[in-house]
Order: sequence, then C-alpha cells, then structure tokens
Amino acid sequence: MAEGNGSNRVLVGVLGILLGGLGIHRFILGDALGGVLRIVITVVTCGLGAIVGLVEGIIYLTKSDEEFERIYVQEKKAWF
Repeated sequence: MAEGNGSNRVLVGVLGILLGGLGIHRFILGDALGGVLRIVITVVTCGLGAIVGLVEGIIYLTKSDEEFERIYVQEKKAWF
C-alpha cells in the first residue's frame, strides 16, 4: 500500500462496513489470518460476527490517512 494513500483507507473502511463478515478488508491489508478468522467468527455466530467488520470499518474511516497507514499498514495491528 502506498504511503498516505487515503483511497485505500476509504476502500478498506467501506468493505469492512459492507462485507466485514467475509474479512475482505483484512485480506486487502495483507492479513490473511485475520480475514480467515473473521469468516470463521461469522460462520460460528450465524452471521452476528459480521459486527466486528462493521466496527472495524467505522474505525478505519475515522482515522487520518497517516494514522491509518502507521497503525494498520506499518504496525499491522490486527484487531480494532
């Protein structure tokens, strides 16, 4: 992901909100394990686990581009 690329922050945030239960936003961030875990959580909870992706998407959209890049791309924070 390019340094300070706000469009990726928006893309990941929107996908987290819309398709968070499928973990697609985590796959885009390069966190395959996190993506798979979100799928498993969603299946085990009969869909209620998708709330995790919804919350993550909202959090991503509230961060500045620099903050998002530092926390989720460079430091690779996996949860919230």
